Amino acid sequence: MTGSLLQKNPSDFLLKFMKIALESSENQNMKILIISQYFYPENFRINDFAFSLAKRGHEVTVLSGLPNYPRGKFFGRFSVFKEELINEVKVIRVPLIPRFKSKGWQLGVNYLSFLFSSLFFGPFLIRDFKPDVIFTASYSPATVGIIGVFFSRLKKAKMMLWVQDLWPQSLSATGAIKSESILRVFRSMVIWIYKRSDFILVQSKSFIEEIKQYNIEDKKIYFFPNWAEDLYRENNPVNNEYSKLIPEDKFIIMFAGNLGKAQSLDTIFEAASLTQKSEIHWVLIGDGRERRHLEQKIIEKDLDNISLLGSYPVETMPIFFSMADALLVTLKNDPIFSATIPGKLQSYMLSKKPIIASLDGEGLRIISDSGCGLSSQSEDPVGLSNKAIELSQLSEEVRENMGIRGLEYYQKFFDREIFIQRFENLLKLQNLTE
Repeated sequence: MTGSLLQKNPSDFLLKFMKIALESSENQNMKILIISQYFYPENFRINDFAFSLAKRGHEVTVLSGLPNYPRGKFFGRFSVFKEELINEVKVIRVPLIPRFKSKGWQLGVNYLSFLFSSLFFGPFLIRDFKPDVIFTASYSPATVGIIGVFFSRLKKAKMMLWVQDLWPQSLSATGAIKSESILRVFRSMVIWIYKRSDFILVQSKSFIEEIKQYNIEDKKIYFFPNWAEDLYRENNPVNNEYSKLIPEDKFIIMFAGNLGKAQSLDTIFEAASLTQKSEIHWVLIGDGRERRHLEQKIIEKDLDNISLLGSYPVETMPIFFSMADALLVTLKNDPIFSATIPGKLQSYMLSKKPIIASLDGEGLRIISDSGCGLSSQSEDPVGLSNKAIELSQLSEEVRENMGIRGLEYYQKFFDREIFIQRFENLLKLQNLTE
């Protein structure tokens, strides 16, 4: 009976049996092994997830690589094989080859080095840790799922896969891999991982249908979106050293995050070109594979209304956001990106700033449903420039109300505590139905 209810409507099942789970489990705390190629100080949501679980009393160990994202150079004070304790989370790092300049072959070597290093060194490094669940954070590369499956068998623990990026679709969409035969190999690998995962958590509801097409059981798949770190609530700093980086008396549209193929930076560049005679100034914070390409185009076009500030620690983002009039999110025009919720969207909403976007699909729906900003279609620089001008001409009160609506939507649908609680209940309820 419970199994059929879980299969038909997982969310209702979780809510209906929440009390049973809490009452029937004497020991609420669990041992959780998180496998992620990226971890603090690299800026990924898995950091906040791990720290939140530890704060709630769970015993959390993270198996990760030496941090080198996004610049491709190792952070100085971290070492391999040595246990670190960060915010009550035990972190163990294995050696890997850095990303260097993030060219295709360099990324391939980086991904494979973490895969083989984890499979070889991991069993020795965590031999004394007996987890209740293996939680695998599947950003790119999806090969991290192989590691999760391996340890779930080795440790006889449940395997949870948090899908942030759909392979091989995203590889094809960004042009990273064009060979159909290689894409088929990756597709087979991903199906193999999905079928051996006990739970598949997805950051966008649109991912569910994408995964189900591989004959994956519906009852294994759960919506588990990204959220924003609490620091984004703090966006009212006093005068600071960063203010000199932002032009005064301009309408500031700010982008923060990865500067890669998926972000369609040419759309931003063209929109900036079209708004040169306006009071709009575009500010991009971050790093990535396409930064040098964009820098070169700005120089060639002699644009003075767009600034590339480079990468800054995540802790400084509220300071920068406080100096923005609107926050920008863009993605390429491709079905796979239409299915994706850009991770920065939740951070923007929590910052209570109006959002301007060049998006399709899920991201566009959220902005429209929440009323938190304006959006054009993806890869439409004319539409984006028009929306930018429209937004700049709205009253400050109207823009402020957009930010408030974004925050309210975030609190209702993306609040971290909701999904951390759902994660805990999922584990407990699984024990009840076995």
